[in-house]
Amino acid sequence: MKESEFIHIDTENETETHPWEPFIPDGARVLIMGTFPPGPHRWSMNFYYPNRTNDFWYMMGLIFFGRRDALLRPGTKDFDLQAIITLLSEKGIAMNDTARRVRRLKGNASDKFLEILEPVPLFDLLAQMPDCHTIATTGEKAASVIADLTSTDVPKMGEMVTSSSGLHIWRMPSTSRAYPLALEKKAAYYARLFRDAGISLPAE
Repeated sequence: MKESEFIHIDTENETETHPWEPFIPDGARVLIMGTFPPGPHRWSMNFYYPNRTNDFWYMMGLIFFGRRDALLRPGTKDFDLQAIITLLSEKGIAMNDTARRVRRLKGNASDKFLEILEPVPLFDLLAQMPDCHTIATTGEKAASVIADLTSTDVPKMGEMVTSSSGLHIWRMPSTSRAYPLALEKKAAYYARLFRDAGISLPAE
């Protein structure tokens, strides 16, 4: 991993800038947005949801392949980044986070202690995805940021609101292991979202 690909940390002000460009496949139909990556010491790959203890890629494996380990390299506990990129590209799933620049108030990855100094330029981002009319936030803090940016109410968990421009904005359960919901139940919520966005699932 190149040094330039790590989160930029302003040591004087103790702020961090998001390390990755948005992932936008051709024909993206849904944009999934968390809050901000964990610190680089927790990364197992140079991409969104890099922490092995986060359920996101296990959940995606379960939804699209019927196996929680489908997006791991065979015989390892490492994420298969190429398989992840292929899945997202085939399904038209874009990835980005709701915060561009942050300060960690407790030095950890908890959203509770994350001060958002600069949110994502959401509408500039959506302008690059003309077929995307669905945003899914992975957790309460991300949902609050998008609600502020779109002048909408924060949806109840697992539900969506529609913005004045017709965006479907879903608030999904956090994929953090700290969120007390079984992987299969998280997968059921996200499968419903994908169906609403017109993304095909196995056996459908």
